[in-house]
Amino acid sequence: MRSLFLLLIAGTVVSVGSRVSAQEKPPTESDYYKLESYEIPEGVNLEAGGLHFYGEKLAVSTRRGDIYLIENPLADDITQAKFQLFAGGLHEVLGLTERDGWLYATQRCEVSRLKDEDGDGRADVVETICDNWGITGDYHEYAFGSDFDKDGNMWVVLCLTGSFNSNAKYRGWCVRVGADGRMTPTCSGIRSPGGIGANSVGDIFYTDNQGPWNGTCSLKHLRPGSFQGHPGGNGWFSETKAIGERPQEPQSGSRMMVEAKKIPELEPPAIYFPYKKMGQSASGVACDLSKGKFGLFENQLFVGDQTFSTIMRVTLEKVQGHYQGACFPFREGFGSGSLSAEFMPDGSLIVGGTNRGWGSRGSKPFALERLRWTGNVPFEIHEMHAKKDGFELTFTQPIDPESAGKTESYKLETYAYIYQASYGSPEVDHTTPTIDKVTVAPDGKSVRLFVTGLQEGHVHELHSDGVRSKDGLPLLHKEAYYTLNYLVQE
Repeated sequence: MRSLFLLLIAGTVVSVGSRVSAQEKPPTESDYYKLESYEIPEGVNLEAGGLHFYGEKLAVSTRRGDIYLIENPLADDITQAKFQLFAGGLHEVLGLTERDGWLYATQRCEVSRLKDEDGDGRADVVETICDNWGITGDYHEYAFGSDFDKDGNMWVVLCLTGSFNSNAKYRGWCVRVGADGRMTPTCSGIRSPGGIGANSVGDIFYTDNQGPWNGTCSLKHLRPGSFQGHPGGNGWFSETKAIGERPQEPQSGSRMMVEAKKIPELEPPAIYFPYKKMGQSASGVACDLSKGKFGLFENQLFVGDQTFSTIMRVTLEKVQGHYQGACFPFREGFGSGSLSAEFMPDGSLIVGGTNRGWGSRGSKPFALERLRWTGNVPFEIHEMHAKKDGFELTFTQPIDPESAGKTESYKLETYAYIYQASYGSPEVDHTTPTIDKVTVAPDGKSVRLFVTGLQEGHVHELHSDGVRSKDGLPLLHKEAYYTLNYLVQE
């Protein structure tokens, strides 16, 4: 699909989708995805931790313990949105969903459900559903909750005490909570989550942040029974046999895939977000199920970064039974630190922001924003797939076969992270694989990179600066970072 709109940039008219000369400035992110800000009423501290489309309204929960319902959240004129307080006095709500007319809220201390029975717009019934984990009052003991899954369970990831230790029951764990309140311990090894969500087939992922046993921020698959990497909460295996015996302690100073081969329960991160390249504080997770209303990225994941005030894009595949894949820059410029993210029925992506306690590029203390596709298709790497002998890249627009077929149009390097008890890790074990040849598919929408020197357990950082579209556009985002935990065998 080619864009037909004319773009006026720096006094130069550029036809996005027609051929662009070397002297013309190419379009930017905002030409493809428009960012709009809701007008937050004076006195409302909307540090949005949870978002959910609830009865034609947008429910927004805050880190300060309030829940607001926004009328007309999808209006073309965003100023038509109206805020109403639904509930207050809760404890840092970082997850909203619904079931049977009830609004479910994941608080730091419990999962609750709320209902407005008399129809005045305010919750008059608040019930505790599950509070079978502990809190100490530590600032970092976040609890992020998901939507209900296909089996009727919410998934809750519980931050460690101080992001380092587990001083209260099940801190550093993921638990599942049914609508009846029954809790099932599900995974250990959580450190400091920033968001949680499902992919297109219903598997649950969360973001974890750089720190002890986490060399950089990452996206991790919550495979039931798995150990997610931080051993600080493993003492609570004494309380449950729900996921088997306590896993072997990892060796500090090793590498993730070395330890994963020794510890069957250890699930390596599906995606590493290279530190200070993709961001510094990975956050909310949302899957595009809009059937094209958000563009050409259906079924892909969109992940926030609080420090960089951005939304990143993620594509996943399974190799040897485990998720891995690539992350790409997508959209910057949010008003505060991107924390929560949720797709709406019209295909727009709502992003909630905060910077209290954490710095962010977005300078506002909080923000609530709407990202909408303009209908114009950016020239992007659509997906990056691992092959036995390299990678396959697909694109959102037809490519120029001459530029895309040159090995010198690409640059590839790899690195790993130290898997250690110390805080974070630099990039280590650098290598420079050789791109031996590139073949362009007959349909002009994909290329095969034939590579010597793929590295198991490494991030493969690809730059495609020389690639042009059929109409002469450079890639909107030239960088891709593929987490190659497992090599393709066939």
